[in-house]
Amino acid sequence: MSAKGKKSSLNKLPPGPRKLPLIGNMHQLMTSWPHHTLRDLSNKYGPLMQLQLGEVPTIIVSSAKIAQEIMKTNDIVFSHRPRVLACDVQTYNGKAIIFTPYGKYWKQMRKICTMELLSQARVHSFRSIRTQEVRDFVKSIALNQGSAINLSEEIFSLSYGITARAVFGKKSRGQEEFMRIIKETVKLSSAFCLADMYPSSEILKLISGTRMRVHKLHRDSDKILENIVNEHKEQRNKGDGEANLVDVLLQLQQQGDLDFPLENENIKAVLKDMFGAGS
Repeated sequence: MSAKGKKSSLNKLPPGPRKLPLIGNMHQLMTSWPHHTLRDLSNKYGPLMQLQLGEVPTIIVSSAKIAQEIMKTNDIVFSHRPRVLACDVQTYNGKAIIFTPYGKYWKQMRKICTMELLSQARVHSFRSIRTQEVRDFVKSIALNQGSAINLSEEIFSLSYGITARAVFGKKSRGQEEFMRIIKETVKLSSAFCLADMYPSSEILKLISGTRMRVHKLHRDSDKILENIVNEHKEQRNKGDGEANLVDVLLQLQQQGDLDFPLENENIKAVLKDMFGAGS
């Protein structure tokens, strides 16, 4: 590209604060209230601005109208998500849905979710589960009348209970441990990770504390999910058990008529997505 062409391309980028060498604008977000900093920068540079976070150029949108243009009108153009170390590990290197690159595999998995896992009929079939779990939740709150309760924890447990019964058919062994892993995974996935700011550096990925923690969580959760999937396979062979989301995925796996076959890793990755979204 000619110098004139480069200059023209750069002029199309949104405005933003001045960048420092190597770190870009990361220093401006290293505060106790980064959302306040983003608000102040947005007031200065407009509802569409650019920040440089290490090696990663980042567009900040603070306008509902512009967000609609990006997420609805031009959603395919902006469909790719950045690679995040914690999410790559936890989703078996992008075999789930949320962090899977846009393409034929993602389209297949979205179709499975919309037509098989989360169809109107399927969601309606879990109504009795939701009713019972909410009733138990209200009873639990009533029994603690006059005492302080952690409402956030109670609501998380409610969401997890509903999701667990819809996905597995019942609350499974290792439930408390799996719930802890999901909570820790969500925190790690949304936390700051230096390796994500410098994706070209393999050294940072190797020495990252996040990498070691997320691999440990992944191994623990994989063991629990593998046991659950194997249990459901045994139940299907015996003709036992009620239909749930694991059984739906196993049925699709057995049919073998998909463009991208469903291996156990694919199933476990989708189950993690379900819990991440549900909780």
